Amino acid sequence: MTVSPNHVVVPCNICGSASYKVIYEAQAGPAHTDSRTFRSSGDAPLTDRLVECRECGLQYVSPRLDAALILEEYSQGDDEAFVSQVAGRELTFARCLDVVEKQTGRARGRLFDVGTAGGSFLHVAAQRGWEVEGCEPNQWLCDWAAKHYGLTVQPGILDTGRYPAQSFDVVSLWDVLEHTPDPKDVIRQCHDLLKPGGLIVVNYPDIGSWAARIMGRSWVFLLSVHIYYFNRTTIRRLLSDSGFDVVKIRPHVQWLQLGYILKRASAYVGWPASMAGRVVTWLRLATMQVPYWVGQTLVIAKKRVS
Repeated sequence: MTVSPNHVVVPCNICGSASYKVIYEAQAGPAHTDSRTFRSSGDAPLTDRLVECRECGLQYVSPRLDAALILEEYSQGDDEAFVSQVAGRELTFARCLDVVEKQTGRARGRLFDVGTAGGSFLHVAAQRGWEVEGCEPNQWLCDWAAKHYGLTVQPGILDTGRYPAQSFDVVSLWDVLEHTPDPKDVIRQCHDLLKPGGLIVVNYPDIGSWAARIMGRSWVFLLSVHIYYFNRTTIRRLLSDSGFDVVKIRPHVQWLQLGYILKRASAYVGWPASMAGRVVTWLRLATMQVPYWVGQTLVIAKKRVS
């Protein structure tokens, strides 16, 4: 197939195989040739080609935008849509932190959040007594975290050179891993940051979930901003190969405003979602916080002690 100059064909990120089968062909020609805005609230449906590794089963986008261009796009622009939902995110993270703290025996130590966006998880953790740090490629979101929460967030991607090895008790990636050009490298850097026995916490949209299987190409997490698609088998393989043992894996329920959910659903459902949005606005229910699940999965793994 023809590949545009800004796009690259990539091998499997887990096993390195170049053998794949096509799951979905590209919908907008062989590959995107225009610049797209990568951002935390990006909701454009996936139109690139999705393939599956014949060796390990990892699904991923190939060809895809060059990694340097992806990072450049994430670093620019504002994201008012994302920060409009901080109340729901704080509620979600408070419940998630309950799950994490069960694994730590309620002990609180040093925590690093990769791709922290507006800093809601760091804020909730700090209120619980955790010593928190994080990084975020988007400068506008870093500034927002400083203004809204009083947090100092490192601009840019994870840079282990800024921190001593084995200096954190928990490293988290909330809705992040599927966005990264090299998930294996990110997980290995998290491994370097963690103390022996430390925990890595990852949530991701599970393409093996029953919701994803039923919805097919209309699955709401098939997005242009997502370039890797894990299931429980491939996420376990990635973590195990990187020196972790999974200790918990479960569905991940998130909370957002009802109006926001319906607005995002309109790209997939069309007029029924738009009509429902008008109704809930008329009933003054648009800002009501509601739980939703369409395949999100939470996995917690412990750094293997050699």
